[in-house]
Amino acid sequence: MTLRVCARQTEVRQLLAQRHWPNACPADLRGHLCECRLCAELVLVTQAFQVSRETAAAQVKLPAPGAIWWRAQLRRRNAAVERVGKPIMGAYVFALSMTVLVAAVFAISQARHGLRWLDWLAQSGSSTHVESFSPSAWLSASGSLVVLIPVFAMVAVVGAVVVYIAAERQ
Repeated sequence: MTLRVCARQTEVRQLLAQRHWPNACPADLRGHLCECRLCAELVLVTQAFQVSRETAAAQVKLPAPGAIWWRAQLRRRNAAVERVGKPIMGAYVFALSMTVLVAAVFAISQARHGLRWLDWLAQSGSSTHVESFSPSAWLSASGSLVVLIPVFAMVAVVGAVVVYIAAERQ
């Protein structure tokens, strides 16, 4: 490797950078290229890089701007749907857990006390009073827990259905 520098190397570089080589360069500079190895190598390497850059730039196929815009809008919409969907999924989980909890409490209650609610239904069915179906009658009855648990289960199920329908509409 030599560290010598040609005096005309700057001029050759400028012509190569402006893409004036070899068409718009003076004849004496082309003659100098035959004598100076450093300038000849500079021209060879620079032209090889320029051809490689032009080939690579020609091979790049960018998608249409409309397609890029459409994809960006789609990504933005999907991100918004995902942000909105997280609380709805939380509501699903909450409604399901409440339903399972109410069902478990009801099953445990029935396992401890037997199926006394069938006796309560028989007593309610034999009386024709509408007052027996009022909430105050349920709370004062001996089997109030047996009545309230299915009511809470029904509220939980209806709540889950409402949340599901609301999520489907969005």
